Amino acid sequence: MFGFSKVKRLKSFAGQNVMKLGNGSVISCMLIFLCIFFLLKARFCPASTGIINTRSLGSRTAMVQNESSSHLISDEAREQPICDISGKRSDTCDVVADIRVVTHGRNSTANSTTVTISGSFNSQRRAEEWRIRPYARKGDVTAMNHVTEILLQTDPRNPPRCTRNHTVPALIFSTAGYTGNFFHDFTDVLVPLFITSHRFHGEVQFLVTDMKPLWISKFQLILRQLSRYQVIDVNHGEDGVHCFRRAIIGTIFHQELGVNPLKFPTGSSILGFKQLLRRAFSLERETVTPVVGGNTTASRPPRLLIISRKRSRAFMNVREIVDLAKSLGFEVVVAEANLSTDVGKFARLVNSCDVMLGVHGAGLTNMIFLPHGAVLIQLIPFGRLEWVARSSFKDPAVKMKVRYLEYSLREDETSLSEQYPRDDPVLKHPLQIHKQGWSMVRSVYLVKQNVKPHLGRLRSKLLESLELLKSPQESI
Repeated sequence: MFGFSKVKRLKSFAGQNVMKLGNGSVISCMLIFLCIFFLLKARFCPASTGIINTRSLGSRTAMVQNESSSHLISDEAREQPICDISGKRSDTCDVVADIRVVTHGRNSTANSTTVTISGSFNSQRRAEEWRIRPYARKGDVTAMNHVTEILLQTDPRNPPRCTRNHTVPALIFSTAGYTGNFFHDFTDVLVPLFITSHRFHGEVQFLVTDMKPLWISKFQLILRQLSRYQVIDVNHGEDGVHCFRRAIIGTIFHQELGVNPLKFPTGSSILGFKQLLRRAFSLERETVTPVVGGNTTASRPPRLLIISRKRSRAFMNVREIVDLAKSLGFEVVVAEANLSTDVGKFARLVNSCDVMLGVHGAGLTNMIFLPHGAVLIQLIPFGRLEWVARSSFKDPAVKMKVRYLEYSLREDETSLSEQYPRDDPVLKHPLQIHKQGWSMVRSVYLVKQNVKPHLGRLRSKLLESLELLKSPQESI
């Protein structure tokens, strides 16, 4: 009996082991199958997110896209660049790897900048490259012809030797294109720069191609709000190789003078950028002071800023406009900013005003310094230019909590009526001029035109602005 029981126990033990081994084999096979499935899926079926030039994105995509403040990403995340070329106005590449940016000295004649990715690549992989022009005016040949091309390439075998190592990410952008025009300074560079770099809370290194020292100096107070580090001149600074663990090439564009909260990592909007400007330039007023009975509660009349122009779209009756505004109870300031104007000083002037009036042009960009609840009156030049005037300033103004009024100039309010015969298409059929392209439209209706608004019509707009100043902020 004893022997029989022992044999039975041994058989039972052996059977259990066989079952365990069988179960283990099944589980092992399932795990192997799942691993193979996910590897094949990651290799051949990357997520469709509008992002291209990627390989085996896996967890790295999620880590980069969901990152809000930290720039530290593990070595396991190193891979090919995530390059987004789906935007209408800008291309960007986000790279997490061993990154080396080659900079050139003042006497360099190089017409491109090289960013090398090296390190964790299979030695059998062939070199690859991407070309990016880091300026948010994609598709505009005139602007982009002046923007230095960034050559982003993999080079796992012979990377250039580092001369300086950085612990924060790099952000590379250009100050070429149309910079120097105040509107383009903001819509093409500064607002996209805010969108792209704000997530790093100052812990980001700006590298600038086509750097204009006067431009950097002019906007340095804004740049300091976005980065705690001195800007590096890529093209004409010093010869060297700057090494990073992460780099973003190009800036993200949402809309003219605007931020789309749905696309912004922290849900911010253009109001967040305005708040940054208030900090940068020590602007005192966040909102306007309500007007009661023609005067503000601060015991001073509402202040009107008239943006004057000298070379084109100039007021031909500015003195009469000033007298009209004063008769309605406004304190009037006439001013024009130019390339040498101190941005901070002019921003504080704008911020002290309740209403800003001017002909369509770059000077109206100063509305970004107006307090919430202020009023912008845009005079639209003759020539059926409502579409460009509204996309440039009306839509952005509303999102900036600036109340908007517009005044379309008529044929008898423009100097063009003195330059062309009454039956000329310029006066009678502006849309025929539009069909000849933007260059012709700009030449005729923007460059050649000065304006003389009717005082009666303008009076009604000024009175309307006073009424708006009486309404509560909640109505914006």
